[in-house]
Amino acid sequence: MRRTSGRECRDEPAPHDGRRFSPRRTRTEDSVTASFSGGCLCGACRYTAHGEPINVRVCHCRSCQKALGATFNARVLMPRAAVELGGPIGWARSSPELARGFCTLCGSTLFSERAVRGWIGITLASLDEPERFTPTEHIWTSSKPAWLQLADGLPHYPEAPPG
Repeated sequence: MRRTSGRECRDEPAPHDGRRFSPRRTRTEDSVTASFSGGCLCGACRYTAHGEPINVRVCHCRSCQKALGATFNARVLMPRAAVELGGPIGWARSSPELARGFCTLCGSTLFSERAVRGWIGITLASLDEPERFTPTEHIWTSSKPAWLQLADGLPHYPEAPPG
């Protein structure tokens, strides 16, 4: 297995570049809030997130590939304090700074959390509305399989994005 550096799957916000995310907004009594929810395959684990995402990315690093059993991890990054978790969630460390959250009943991988930074990544496929967010870039493309062609026109970076 090729290891490019210790910075794999660095879920850090990119410098502000003018891109904005537009989750569906719902009006409550005196405020406008953005929220979304999702869960695992069996329905035992559920989450609700509130507010604007930090970023929405597709990560192709080997850590994400192996943790999800897939060629990439499309995820929305949120402040950890903005996400409510419920159900039998287990956690496994995939690196010194990153833990992966999964349902202990059905095994669905739902989260990647950097507690030291206060961020949690939520897999887009686990959202109740998986098309709610559109990724804005691909990261760690140096680890993607050669047969996977990126033709969506999004920026892509061989490793972590600049910044």
